[in-house]
Amino acid sequence: MTTASRMTPLLSKDPGTDNRPRLLLATVLTGQFMALLDTFIVNVAAPTIRTEFDASGAALQLIIAGYTISYAVLLITGARLGDLLGHRRAYLGGLVLFTGASLACGLAVDTGQLIAFRLVQGAGAALMIPQVLSLIQRNFAGEGRARALGAYAAILATGAVAGQVVGGVLVSADLFGSSWRPAFLVNVPIGLALLALGARVLPKDWPQGRRKDKQGDRRDGRREGRRVETAPPVRGFDVPGLVLLAAAVSLFTVPLVLGQEQDWPVWSWLSLAASAALFALFLAYESRLARRGGAPLIAPRVLRIPGMGRAVLRITLAMAMNAGFLFTLTLHVQGGLGHSALRAGLMFAPAALIFGVVGLTWRHWPAVLRKALVPGGFTLAAISFVAVGRLLRDGGDGGLWLYVAFMGFGAGLALAYSPTLTGALATVRQEDAADASGLLVTVTQLGQVIGVAAFGTLFLNRQTVPGAQGSAEALWACALALATASILGAVAGLVRNRR
Repeated sequence: MTTASRMTPLLSKDPGTDNRPRLLLATVLTGQFMALLDTFIVNVAAPTIRTEFDASGAALQLIIAGYTISYAVLLITGARLGDLLGHRRAYLGGLVLFTGASLACGLAVDTGQLIAFRLVQGAGAALMIPQVLSLIQRNFAGEGRARALGAYAAILATGAVAGQVVGGVLVSADLFGSSWRPAFLVNVPIGLALLALGARVLPKDWPQGRRKDKQGDRRDGRREGRRVETAPPVRGFDVPGLVLLAAAVSLFTVPLVLGQEQDWPVWSWLSLAASAALFALFLAYESRLARRGGAPLIAPRVLRIPGMGRAVLRITLAMAMNAGFLFTLTLHVQGGLGHSALRAGLMFAPAALIFGVVGLTWRHWPAVLRKALVPGGFTLAAISFVAVGRLLRDGGDGGLWLYVAFMGFGAGLALAYSPTLTGALATVRQEDAADASGLLVTVTQLGQVIGVAAFGTLFLNRQTVPGAQGSAEALWACALALATASILGAVAGLVRNRR
């Protein structure tokens, strides 16, 4: 079977629309990469922004985290809007919002404007990104879908590292005296190019309840003698569920992002407790709505898909480890060792390269290894975390072996994440693609927030002595904590589903 035939999209080609699968995949994954890049690119630009605007610590936190907060809060909503508007429309609409907000961020004149535009930027990403998995689910089948999901997983890891590298390059270059602004403005030409390409290659789809025959005519009923493609039944928009979920996610992410900055005040703990209560209320409401024949924001049957619960745990752990490791190591390399933002970003390049290679090739490994990939990946990541912490514990730069450990981290994370994602989506029906996509992308984003908050807090609390040695000791504590989380992921990978 040829590569082209294995990647044949499920949707038929519409007149005047280029549905070539490789271009389609490149378009949606580039959008995914750009949105993920913006989660991390501001980290290395933050010191320059703080100096130029004389920003307070809280304002700087909101500039960095505002994007993540609105992104995480609105992801499930973005997935549902894809169902209601059509995934093509939702993706392109989110891309327009994201690109416009990026331009506004690059032209902001004070911290208030920058915070506001970052929130809008996160909302654009939340509308655009859930459509990526939905478009892959609906347009690829068999081995083609597995390869597409492998590329998607590779983008998730390389985007985090690329954000550090690209941010360092752009800020260090100080193009035309523009300081930190190119970190946002770089999205504008890319976004415009994606809009032009996406209008051509993304397959036309129809909102739920709309239908289309094979000749391109829309009808309220079937035309005699001609096959008509009918969309799933109309599902309403679950406004109470949306409010409950948005409130629960907001109350969870805000204290995680701002709690450390304010030394974990009482309100942060009350917020986390209220979040847990609202999550429980949300799940109870959604289950009751489904039993009454309503249209819940997340269909409960998606949560009952074999392996989905286990996948949610694995993905949360993998993304928390990834974000926590990158964040704490950046703090050590830039703050403790005094290296530049560019050098800090380039240190992660081997991990990103190996993650991409492993994520794209694991399906071709011997079948006898398949069952051991996920627990083996978490175990390899645990060993790598300990190795990195040990190599840097004396306050040095770790030498050549540090990069070997980074490569082990990249390979381990790829094996922990990519097969998990592919397996979770392998049995998802097309009508559940939006729900599953929104759920897994939200879990991915929340995992990153948890990782930065948990391991970042541990690092800052353990850094009791200034300088490289104190920073190295804090990193060692984080390395042990990361290894413990990895072992938990390995054990979770050994648990089989009970039917």
